[in-house]
Amino acid sequence: MNPDARELARFIARAGRVAVVTGAGVSTASGIPDYRDRNGDWKHARPVQYAEFVSRPEVRQRYWARSFAGWGRIANAKPNLAHQALATLEAAGRVETLITQNVDGLHRRAGSRRVIDLHGRLQTVRCMGCGRRVARERWQERLAAANPSWQSDADYFAPDGDAKLRDEDVGDFVTPDCDSCGGFMKPDVVFFGENVPKDRVASAFEALDRATALLIVGSSLMVYSGYRFARRAAETDKPIAIVNRGRTRADDVAALKIDADCGDILDRVSSNRG
Repeated sequence: MNPDARELARFIARAGRVAVVTGAGVSTASGIPDYRDRNGDWKHARPVQYAEFVSRPEVRQRYWARSFAGWGRIANAKPNLAHQALATLEAAGRVETLITQNVDGLHRRAGSRRVIDLHGRLQTVRCMGCGRRVARERWQERLAAANPSWQSDADYFAPDGDAKLRDEDVGDFVTPDCDSCGGFMKPDVVFFGENVPKDRVASAFEALDRATALLIVGSSLMVYSGYRFARRAAETDKPIAIVNRGRTRADDVAALKIDADCGDILDRVSSNRG
């Protein structure tokens, strides 16, 4: 077996049941870009901020134009080796709970069942007025109906399905209001600058407390919503293993750090192959 995979297999075997935290690096092999480079710095323009989205109609217009153009990247993405391996490890009784920072839904599509979608999922859209939720595919249909002749030349995609558009592509894009109350719609995910729901964080901490170790996969942990779990594990003397390309915020408290492709390493571990 590959030396890194062997070490991770031993870590998981000693732990018994691990809590897993995953980030954008898990989904890059599925064609969904990640946020940061090997040093943990931004690779793209910063994502839309929650305060701007809820306060400025022009920000919402730009967001939905970009998201409408880029949705196919998320909708057509398929689980990769990393997603499949984590589902296999869960089925084998090795994963207590999988806490994902990703909003693409690929862990569930791969077969993982004990999943906490920390930041929600893009497959649902919610009205910020009445709270009504609709399936993203239905919302795409409404956007298409409101913009029958709208076209874009999107050739660049950012994380979370956003497409890069020129200002002139956005100018006449129409974003419908909620058909129940007239409020504005937002993807049912946690934006940057928005708080993760308290009950979701509590459930994730409870899962970590039940586990005997923490495995971090494909995340630099530069955002506190994920880093908090590494802090909790360190404070409660739970060993931490990290599989991520480049540095992470928790490298100094990890018992094992593997700088390699997470899909390859996890596939080797879950299938017991060299």
